[in-house]
Amino acid sequence: MRFRHPDGSTVHLSYCTNVHPAETLDGVLTQLRDHCEPVRKRLGRDRLGIGLWLAKDAAHALVTDPAALRGLRGELDRRGLEAVTLNGFPYEGFGADEVKYRVYRPDWTEQPRLAHTSDLARLLAALLPDDVTEGSVSTLPLAWRTRYDEQAANTAHTALTTLAERLDALEELTGKSIRIALEPEPGCTVETTADAIGPLTAIADSRIGICIDTCHLATSFEEPGPALDALTAAGITIPKAQLSAALHAEHPHLPEVRDALAAFAEPRFLHQTRTRTAAGLRGTDDLHEALAADALPDGAPWRAHFHVPLHAPPAPPLTSTLPVLQDTLARLVGGPAPLTHHLEVETYTWQALPAELRPRSRAQLADGIAAELTLARDLLTELGLKELP
Repeated sequence: MRFRHPDGSTVHLSYCTNVHPAETLDGVLTQLRDHCEPVRKRLGRDRLGIGLWLAKDAAHALVTDPAALRGLRGELDRRGLEAVTLNGFPYEGFGADEVKYRVYRPDWTEQPRLAHTSDLARLLAALLPDDVTEGSVSTLPLAWRTRYDEQAANTAHTALTTLAERLDALEELTGKSIRIALEPEPGCTVETTADAIGPLTAIADSRIGICIDTCHLATSFEEPGPALDALTAAGITIPKAQLSAALHAEHPHLPEVRDALAAFAEPRFLHQTRTRTAAGLRGTDDLHEALAADALPDGAPWRAHFHVPLHAPPAPPLTSTLPVLQDTLARLVGGPAPLTHHLEVETYTWQALPAELRPRSRAQLADGIAAELTLARDLLTELGLKELP
């Protein structure tokens, strides 16, 4: 979906396909048919943006077979789909029964991460619509915190600097500008937008910026205004933003609130949980850890890294951080010029929801994704953007 900003530029809205992950190229093509095209039809649009997730094996198949890449581009066109952004955070195995910490490997200290991201940039340059010259790839925020030291920081800096040089060469060759966006996430080396400023300033290349994920921003209790102002002051670009909402518990000391939270403690994904105290931010790596006796102070609200559907917050006594998304979006695209042109709805946890909230069919999932995109569209038009055909 495309929108015209009052300044005349185009803002793209897509949804991320990691919600129905596939590890192979055949799986990706099946996604387009069984999921993405039905969502587009529900929205009544001739064209729908998707944020493709291409796992290692799918990306390798496309990089090594030009005919397969042309085939994917043709399939996107036939099904009324377009890709201006890729989700390069998960490397492989995102559909596994247990993902948890595995999603952070390989990290930016390991060569496969640089090779994979370079491949994704090349692929996106070939997949961009003919009338679009800029693409974005989101990626993990350097590494999970426990493996990171000064040597690791130097290695990651070298890898990202090398990547920036490759992106320069790619634009010279193709005329397409691909930018990479580190995605701050709780528990990682770069957990907050503030954590990103030092490493990105050191790289000092506008091709390497930040991806604002509004679930992650809210989970770490960052205020959108100060966070974005600090990035702007530091000259950090925002190639992409992910529209997502975290799980919010206003009164975590109450037994009924803990019972409600426990329904979201599931074995597949990591659900980092945070609260604010007088001494600063406190947290656990997972929701079930926070629910253990005395693991986390419960005198103030808790937020958990669980991407809940944008249009369907959990029932009381829980809610979502949709207001943080709204405030962030207003800051990103509600001003005289957009701070980013790529927006992506990324609720990948539909099948991890409590059983009674999960979609029971492909049709129900498509209905839910279409409802999320409709909400996002309405927020954009309320900010003065005009939806394009």
